[in-house]
Amino acid sequence: MKPDEIDYDNLTFSFTETKSMYVSKCKLGEDWKKGQLIPFNDIKISPAATILNYGQGLFEGMKAYRTKNNEIIMFRPEENAKRAANGCLRLSMPEISESVFLDGVTNVVKDNIDYIPSTEKGALYVRPIIFGSGEGLGVAPSSDYTFMVYCSPVGPYFKGGLTPIKLIVTNDYHRAPLKGTGGVKAVGNYVPGMLPSGVAKKQGYAEVIYLDAAEEKYIEEVGAANFFAIFGNKLVTPNLTGSILPGITRDSVLFLAKNELNMDVEERRISIDEVMKADEIFCAGTAAIISPIGSIRYKDNKYNFSNGEVGKITNKLYNFLTDIQFGNRNDDYGWIKKL
Repeated sequence: MKPDEIDYDNLTFSFTETKSMYVSKCKLGEDWKKGQLIPFNDIKISPAATILNYGQGLFEGMKAYRTKNNEIIMFRPEENAKRAANGCLRLSMPEISESVFLDGVTNVVKDNIDYIPSTEKGALYVRPIIFGSGEGLGVAPSSDYTFMVYCSPVGPYFKGGLTPIKLIVTNDYHRAPLKGTGGVKAVGNYVPGMLPSGVAKKQGYAEVIYLDAAEEKYIEEVGAANFFAIFGNKLVTPNLTGSILPGITRDSVLFLAKNELNMDVEERRISIDEVMKADEIFCAGTAAIISPIGSIRYKDNKYNFSNGEVGKITNKLYNFLTDIQFGNRNDDYGWIKKL
């Protein structure tokens, strides 16, 4: 689709085809080399490819923004590169270098710059994927790998500003076990969540809260987002035990809470019973940035937070973080990459 054919005033978080994508290839045991831009198109892949048969693959997600001064910026893409490299090692794929990863991301953004809306209307969502593209019948690492980056203009996650969401705790499903792959963005981590998420939405909830797989006592994540609870001047989030994704928004929230709001920050296990006593709760991730949680249904009880409104500290964190991401505040921490 051409840029002038898009209705930027009514963008949603959905896919729109853009001009080009980036492709690099690598063989097992070799190093990634910089790829090239090609027109966005369908790809050809063998039915015996490892990604199709065994799910050997991962993805990343980030956004490029157009500031009020018409600058194009990205938020901490180096951290996505590091997480992708760690994920490659966990999934027995050649470790992608930061230089190749960022080459793909920045070239795609620059080549599709006409698709980037203003921050009031949305952003350009950038999706890198790395997967086993070689043929193989046995359960073993692929012989060949592909790194691709494509992008799509998306609307703001919140139309009309922050709105508290309703969640439900699930005891019927687990997101990930300890020592599994919950700590990397493996493609196989996400499809199992579609069923519980769909069930929750049919019941009128935005998402599910997953508890730990061992005791079903401690909070893990909200769908595919990290969870936070506020008690007075203390911010608590589940510690990274291997089953929880090390979110870049998560890391940024913890840093800002400690260094800008002078809060006490704790990364530890937090039980569902303790959460019910919190003053404010929210979840955070790339898509929504920060999403306030207004209520939780746990078993047969409903628990309300912040009187159904956006909590004061949650709102401060959201505004501080988005001001940096959108280029409306000085970047004192080297988080913004200008293209």
